[in-house]
Amino acid sequence: MTADVLVIGGGLAATWAASAARRAGASVILVDKGHCGTSGVTATAGPGHWWVPPDPAELRETTIRNRLKSGFGLNDPEWMARVLALTWESLPTLEGFYDFSTDENGVKQYRALRGPEYMRALRKLVDSLGVTVLDHSPALELLQRADGSVSGARGIRRQAGGHWQVNAGAVVMATGGTSFLSRLLGSHTNTGDGYLMAAEAGAELSGMEFTTYYTVAPVRSTMTRSMSYAFATYYDEDGAVIPMPPGPDTTRPLARAMLKGHVFCDLARTPEDIRGRVPTISPNFMLPFRRWGIDPYKDRFEVTLHGEGTIRGIGGLRIVGEDCVTSVPGLYAAGDTATRELVAGAISGGGNINSAWAVSSGQWAGRGAARFAAENPAASGARPIGQAGLRPATVPSDVDLGAARSAIQGEMLPYDKNIFRSGHALKRSAETLDAAWAEFDARARGVGDALLRTRETAAMLATARWCVASALARDESRGMHQREDRPQTDPRFDRRILVGGLDKVWTRSDYGRALELAS
Repeated sequence: MTADVLVIGGGLAATWAASAARRAGASVILVDKGHCGTSGVTATAGPGHWWVPPDPAELRETTIRNRLKSGFGLNDPEWMARVLALTWESLPTLEGFYDFSTDENGVKQYRALRGPEYMRALRKLVDSLGVTVLDHSPALELLQRADGSVSGARGIRRQAGGHWQVNAGAVVMATGGTSFLSRLLGSHTNTGDGYLMAAEAGAELSGMEFTTYYTVAPVRSTMTRSMSYAFATYYDEDGAVIPMPPGPDTTRPLARAMLKGHVFCDLARTPEDIRGRVPTISPNFMLPFRRWGIDPYKDRFEVTLHGEGTIRGIGGLRIVGEDCVTSVPGLYAAGDTATRELVAGAISGGGNINSAWAVSSGQWAGRGAARFAAENPAASGARPIGQAGLRPATVPSDVDLGAARSAIQGEMLPYDKNIFRSGHALKRSAETLDAAWAEFDARARGVGDALLRTRETAAMLATARWCVASALARDESRGMHQREDRPQTDPRFDRRILVGGLDKVWTRSDYGRALELAS
């Protein structure tokens, strides 16, 4: 197939990107690993948005100023202003596709949406605009022109069978981040595929050290909708209350308690009005409790923490222009696939900033890709560039995918390695992951039903190496990145850490502003 713009992904950022590219006059093909409109983390959530009125102007100025203070010097006020403005303009355009609720005064409520209906509306939007959608069609590798620019991709058709290839003028990468299959709700298809494909084309990443966000959930459950836990009281095995610091960050004290033993909680402090709103905001939140015969507002239940990796972390592909272009011509990034340091800084953007970033970056990337494609039309002859899991460096042989995934999760999910970091432990993790990569890259080649799982494993393994290398390079504590051996914030690291490489991972500091092109 041929199109001006190929969008890889089917979630929040991908659908906004496809709609923007199409409205800019480009022909657009969107390929999704799952079913566009139902897959990804937004479809299981109740996403809010960074939603600040433009009048009076002091509101946005104060919002930006406060976020700059909490971002530890890594975010940019110009990018934040752009996100606030475009998000405010964009959500009302879904009228006719989404049934927005109203408050007691009859005012439309655009900020908080219901995830399943939101994604269904966006699917209707791209269909109405004439975007060609290939569901259950994961991308495996990019296509690259002789000049190094990206010009399409190849993948497989999971249900229809066979393969697909799209020759395109430009590509928007919006495949989401990865939680390393931590059982985070809605993230099973998020395995970092876009990071690997982009890196094979020569792109670098930024902010990959900021991947220590964890979400509380009942044990034996993937229900990681966390709003209600703002009112939680936590207990140790003996029934003693676990003290929590003021503010929203409970991850570290909970993780310390869980390293010692089981942790329990109840939601008895939840106000009655919030209890009444939960079924509307997060209609799936109560399902596990009902199955177990538990009333979380009265009964105690055991909890755990699920790692969110780069999904509610910060890192992703480095952005080098206002249109969310990467350092590779013809390749654009949006949503969780792109770094959010520009708006979130060194702490998580949570749901609202992340959602606003997906809405905005998706549209900037879509428009940028359409402009690039207008000057660089799609053409045949580009070469596929996928490596690990597709074209092994040596003679292919059987590789235990389960063992490889266990090695990845064993370094990226344990609290004592990822939340409570130290240089010594990070070096051991790097050695373990580098050894796993060397074997995997040399021998692994996915065939048949194992093709997609092999490539996903390669993506998670590459991502884990970049995360660990970045955490080692940031020899300090800043935001969500906390080093037990370097507890202080060091002004020498008031800069972003870039990372890349496949056979050999490299890191370097980014001293320039985000809008300056790489030299």
